[in-house]
Amino acid sequence: MTRQILHVVTNVGHYDDPSHPTGLWLSELPHAWEVFEARGFRQTIVSPLGGRSPLEPRSLKFPAYDKAAKSWHTNPDRMALLENTASPDEINPADFDAIYFTGGHGVMYDFPDSQGLQKITRDIWEQGGIVSSVCHGYCGLLNTRLSDGSLLVDGRKVTGFAWQEEVLARVNKLVPYNVEEDMKARGALYEKALLPFASYAVADGRLVTGQNPGSAKETAQKVAALL
Repeated sequence: MTRQILHVVTNVGHYDDPSHPTGLWLSELPHAWEVFEARGFRQTIVSPLGGRSPLEPRSLKFPAYDKAAKSWHTNPDRMALLENTASPDEINPADFDAIYFTGGHGVMYDFPDSQGLQKITRDIWEQGGIVSSVCHGYCGLLNTRLSDGSLLVDGRKVTGFAWQEEVLARVNKLVPYNVEEDMKARGALYEKALLPFASYAVADGRLVTGQNPGSAKETAQKVAALL
């Protein structure tokens, strides 16, 4: 039976200050996509509102703009997938074995309170599937509650973009909140690598999270291993 992966991307193209563009951090999608594609998994892309997912301009520059990102960005068929993402109400969670939340700062605005994404995540988890995220993608796990009312992340090991990395990326004054602190406040057992921007991924049972853009491949490999 072919495994099915649901990728989640943002619809938001700027910070609170519209003069500062953001969006999907591109490499986090193709790095994982290639891992799943090599195993023959079927893949679908969803966003909180459906439709277009804008790209973070900084992800289209060296060193983030690597071979995988460039091959996606220069492929009209691949880019069309980001112009026409599904909306949550078009997704049947029963069809999917795993959900993978990509990052980029845009997700800080539209992932946490998307009821549609929360329902999909809860259903995939409760049917025995895998919930995963990379970098800021873990914003999508902040407010997801299970059917018993408990927070999905409470008491579970989680990683994601660290506050130290926000500071080093010089966006700490632009971001709307400190997601590392918010995650800890929800009872998550937050971990991070010793060195900022090093690849780091954590699997706590069926919850798999990666710390930063460089962790996307490792995160996807851990998801694939569980599948």
